[in-house]
Amino acid sequence: MDKGGKMEIIVCIKPILDPELPPAKFAVDGKKNQVIPPEGMPFVMSPYDTLAVEAALRLKEAKGGKVTVLTLGTKFTEDVMRKAIAMGADEGFILSDPAFEGSDGFATAHILTQAVKKIGTFDLILCGRQAADWDAGIVGSVMAEYLGIPVVIRAKSIDVQDGKLKVERVVANGSEVFEVPIPALVTMSSEMGQARIPAGRGIIIAAKKQFPKWGAADVGAEASKTGSASVRNSLVKLFIPSYQRTCEIVNGKDPAEAAAMLVEKILAIKP
Repeated sequence: MDKGGKMEIIVCIKPILDPELPPAKFAVDGKKNQVIPPEGMPFVMSPYDTLAVEAALRLKEAKGGKVTVLTLGTKFTEDVMRKAIAMGADEGFILSDPAFEGSDGFATAHILTQAVKKIGTFDLILCGRQAADWDAGIVGSVMAEYLGIPVVIRAKSIDVQDGKLKVERVVANGSEVFEVPIPALVTMSSEMGQARIPAGRGIIIAAKKQFPKWGAADVGAEASKTGSASVRNSLVKLFIPSYQRTCEIVNGKDPAEAAAMLVEKILAIKP
């Protein structure tokens, strides 16, 4: 934060399949354990990440400063980045490299952390509380650990007072308020409200925006900490659940006999 109180904010976003898509639109490649994107259906910004962009913009409007957006690249990434710019973000960087393919949450955190270090100066990093596709919710916390900075998760509001962050976070029985030194990382939750809809001028600016692309060598990402070879969990099987149900009526000459027959059938079911 400079002497005028202006904030240098970095927001991490993720392109995902639209969570509002009907189940019939989804398909799964069982051999590769991958979701097959429906044709003609563009990716969207993960909804929690949209709130992180909104929180950054509110701070920028209140305190001044700059909002920079980071994301890992896919062929749909630029469209999602343009939404962040249309909302009001200032610039964005796309992290794209074949070495990043297959990265899990820990590898993604390492890549994003290296990009943050390349940017250099920052007061605040904002992420969504979790991605709306896998719902793991670990990237923000792991980034904070790698950077050695404080982290507050599931925030519903954030402000800057006397050079420190004041963060209200969601807990099971209500909320908690923390005072956090800067720099810090905060993950935003849906309780903060709605994100703004991009206006016409922002959309025009976003359409012309160019996004530098950084690879592993550009950010100094370690090969042993990125890609499928670095994953800490193995996806055994990805499938669309079957909702088919069968029903069998158990009859008996009286309730006691019917109950006994029902117990026998339940015990005979293999676990």
